[in-house]
Amino acid sequence: MVSALVRPPFRTVVLLWLGWAILLMGFQALAVARFDLKRPDNALAWSAAETRAPASVGSSWADAFIAPHLAWDSEYYLSVALHGYHDPALPVITPDSTPDDPDLDNQRDRPAWPSVSAAFLPGYPAAIRVVAWPLQPLGLSPTTTAALAGIAVSLLATLGAMLAIFDLGRAGADEAQGFRAAFYLAIWPASIFLAQVYSEGLFLGLSFGALAMMRRGRWGWAALLAAAAVWTRATGALLLIPFVWTWLAGRTRLWPISRPTLSGVAEALCVAAPALAYLAWRFTLGGAFDFVETHYFGRGLLWLGPSWDAWADMLSSFADAGPQTQAYDLFEFAAVIIALIASVALWRRDRPLATYGLAVLVIALTSGGALGMQRYALSLPALFLAPAAVGARPLFDRLWTLANCLGLALLAITFSFGFWTG
Repeated sequence: MVSALVRPPFRTVVLLWLGWAILLMGFQALAVARFDLKRPDNALAWSAAETRAPASVGSSWADAFIAPHLAWDSEYYLSVALHGYHDPALPVITPDSTPDDPDLDNQRDRPAWPSVSAAFLPGYPAAIRVVAWPLQPLGLSPTTTAALAGIAVSLLATLGAMLAIFDLGRAGADEAQGFRAAFYLAIWPASIFLAQVYSEGLFLGLSFGALAMMRRGRWGWAALLAAAAVWTRATGALLLIPFVWTWLAGRTRLWPISRPTLSGVAEALCVAAPALAYLAWRFTLGGAFDFVETHYFGRGLLWLGPSWDAWADMLSSFADAGPQTQAYDLFEFAAVIIALIASVALWRRDRPLATYGLAVLVIALTSGGALGMQRYALSLPALFLAPAAVGARPLFDRLWTLANCLGLALLAITFSFGFWTG
């Protein structure tokens, strides 16, 4: 495995990832050092109250290094990594709580009630704990050590995602197309989250890796990666769609017509791994997750009515919104439109992957809120595979690269200063 990474063409992708990580993290540090943003952030009605003061930074070199990479959901991932789902520093959600009127209580007084952190799956925090262990000799605080581990997990998993999308993108022997797919993944504006204490990098590494192994017929590895993806983000369960599609397409006879064999049963269980992992999560942590999502964050599964209202409200109020809100909304609209176009473009040559991406997009669009679409769109392989197929045309490649890099720089700045990024 390691030897393969140092041979062309994978070596080129590894070098691309290394340069991307250095340049992006360097840009974040330079932006924070060069100027400051006027607070608060008025992108959303509630973002102003959350951004009136900058986050405090510790005195060590590591604290200053990680500060631009911590914002919003980062604190919950670190909390789960350090204290599990019963961190006394975080509040619990009361039964009467609603997204419009949150009702919180002290965890010490109500230990049976779910913590806010229950909305965040355990896969990424578990990876943080594993990577943080060898970092303990640095003598840093537990929080700083966990944050460094979180950044390392995100970056290393992103390498896996870039290698996987390269493998999926090089149709036949077209390695240039695969490289473009990996490059377009690195510069998509919301890829800023792949270098932060956020779960996006790990989910992409696992889910794209599962799809690449599926395409190669390595169902054992595909199942393992898919199960881990489900425990990182619940939408990983939708990997069942391309798994079943690809598996059925490669079989000439189906049960019960054909006689099942031991290897056939094992392969079928591997194909069902996303569903099995989802059910295991659903019957253990799923209840608390649903409660916090619905009673605090205002999100749910296939909430058609609330989702319609949220999108209609965003569209109707766009003209009268402030410039910060309009700028943010344009990113959301663009992400949805581009994701749809890319999925349709990929449909004709790779229906399993296109269908998987569309299913992820439907779940995001109907979750009850009209925000975060640029981040959720990251999960769509079509978002990188479809442009890669057109990227052989120099004009498209240059303009697509320029547009993405400008968007990436903008989101990198807003995240580094703790402003709402998506």
